Amino acid sequence: MNWLKQAEARQDELIKELQELVQIESVLDEATISEDAPFGVGPLKAMKWLLQKGEDQGLVTKNIDNMAGHIEMGSGEELVGILCHVDVVPAGSDWVHPPFGGAVEDGKLFGRGAIDDKGPTMAAWLAMKMVKDAGIQLDRRVRLIIGSDEETGFRCVNRYFEKEEMPTLGFAPDADFPIINAEKGIAVLVFSQQQKSSKNEQLISLKAGRRTNMVPDFAEAMIQNVSADFELAFHAYLQNENLQGVIEKAGDVFTVSVKGKSAHAMEPDAGVNAAVKLAAFLNTVLTSPQSKEFVQFLVTAFGEETRGHALGLAFNDDMSGDTTFNAGVIEFTAGKGGEVQVSMRYSVTYPYDEKITAVQENLAKAGFALDIPENSEPHYVDEKEELIQKLFKVYERNTGEKAELLSIGGGTYARELKTGVAFGMLFPGEPDIAHQADEFVVVENLVKAAAIYADAIVELATK
Repeated sequence: MNWLKQAEARQDELIKELQELVQIESVLDEATISEDAPFGVGPLKAMKWLLQKGEDQGLVTKNIDNMAGHIEMGSGEELVGILCHVDVVPAGSDWVHPPFGGAVEDGKLFGRGAIDDKGPTMAAWLAMKMVKDAGIQLDRRVRLIIGSDEETGFRCVNRYFEKEEMPTLGFAPDADFPIINAEKGIAVLVFSQQQKSSKNEQLISLKAGRRTNMVPDFAEAMIQNVSADFELAFHAYLQNENLQGVIEKAGDVFTVSVKGKSAHAMEPDAGVNAAVKLAAFLNTVLTSPQSKEFVQFLVTAFGEETRGHALGLAFNDDMSGDTTFNAGVIEFTAGKGGEVQVSMRYSVTYPYDEKITAVQENLAKAGFALDIPENSEPHYVDEKEELIQKLFKVYERNTGEKAELLSIGGGTYARELKTGVAFGMLFPGEPDIAHQADEFVVVENLVKAAAIYADAIVELATK
C-alpha cells in the first residue's frame, strides 16, 4: 500500500480537521473547572470534538470521566496504543499569526498546538482512517488514546489507566523521529525562601511564568525605596543586554517589566528567561535583606547556565545527556517571601536520592527550602523489543534513512506505557518550536507523518 499517496490525496481533509482542532482554545482554565470539566471547558471541548469524529466513522469510542478517552478499531486480545493529547500550553505573547486561528501560509499551519500535539494527533487520526478504509485485517486492536491534561500533570492518563487496559505496546506521536526510547525523569522542584521580611522591603512583588514547562517570556516587579538613578540604570541595563522592557512610576513605587522568549522547558537555552534577566538587574540595586536574598538566589542558581551546576544538581550520561533546569514560575511578595518553581529534566541514570539530599542540606545555608511535589521517573525501552524493531523497519522504508534511537528531555505519554516510545513527528533537522510564539507544523511533513503512522499501525497490529 502506498500510504504517502493515500495521505496526499486526503491532505485537504487533514488540514481542515487540524484547523478546527487548533481553533479550540484547549488551555487548562481554572475559572471553568467543574465536576463535569475537570481541566476547564477548553480541553474537554477538544477531547469531545475528536471523540465525535470517531463516532462519525462508526468506530468504538469511550469517554473516561471527561479526562481522557479513546477511539478503537480492529479486533484481537492484544492492543496497540497511540497516545496523543489535545490540550495546549497558554499562547503567550509576540504571535504574528493568531494563536488559535490555524492560518496556513508558506506551506505551514500556524497555531498553538500545531506541533504539540494537535498536528501529530490529527496525522495519527488520518492514519487510522486510512487503514480502516483500506479494509486491512488486523490481529491486534488499535486505540487512539486522547488525553486532555498532558501539559499540566498527566492526570488524564493516570485516570485513564486506572480504568482501562494497558496496551501491549504503543507510541506517542509527540516528539521526534526516528525513535525515542529514553525519556528523562521530570521533577518539579519548589525553592521557598525562609527568611522573614524586614520592614520596608524594596522589592514589593515579582511575578513571572505560568507553567514550569515553559521558559517565562515576561516578568514584572514592583520596587520602592531605591536611589534616584534607578530609572537611568534600568534603561542602561536593557540597552546593554539587548532586551525590551518598560518602567513606570506611581508615587514612590516603580513598576518594571522585561520581555524574554518562551521555549520548552526540556531545553531552556532555546529561550530567554525574563525573570532571571529582571533579577540580574535588581540584584545590582536592591539591598534590603529579603529582597536581596531572593534576587541573588535567582541569579546564582539560574543566571549563568541551565544545567544545575550552581545548585550542585548537574549530571550527564551517554544515554540521555545533560540534566536541565527551567525556572518556570517565579513569585515574590514582600512579607511572605519568594518561591521558584523549577522543571528539572534529569538523566536516565541520575543518582536522584543522593543529589536531592545533598542540595537540601546546602540550600538551608542559603536561606531556602526545597520541596518536590511532582516526580516522574525516567523511561527507557530496550532496542531488542518488538516495538522498536518494527518501528525501525517502518521508518526506514518510508524515509530511506537509517533509524536511530534518541533520548529527550521532554515527557510524553510513552512513559505511561509499559512498552512505549515516542515516534515523531518532528523530522531530523526540523526546528522544535513547541511552546514558542508562532508555533507551526509543516504541511508536507504532516502528510508524510500520517503515511508513516498508517504503516506503523499495520506493522504493529499484525503479527
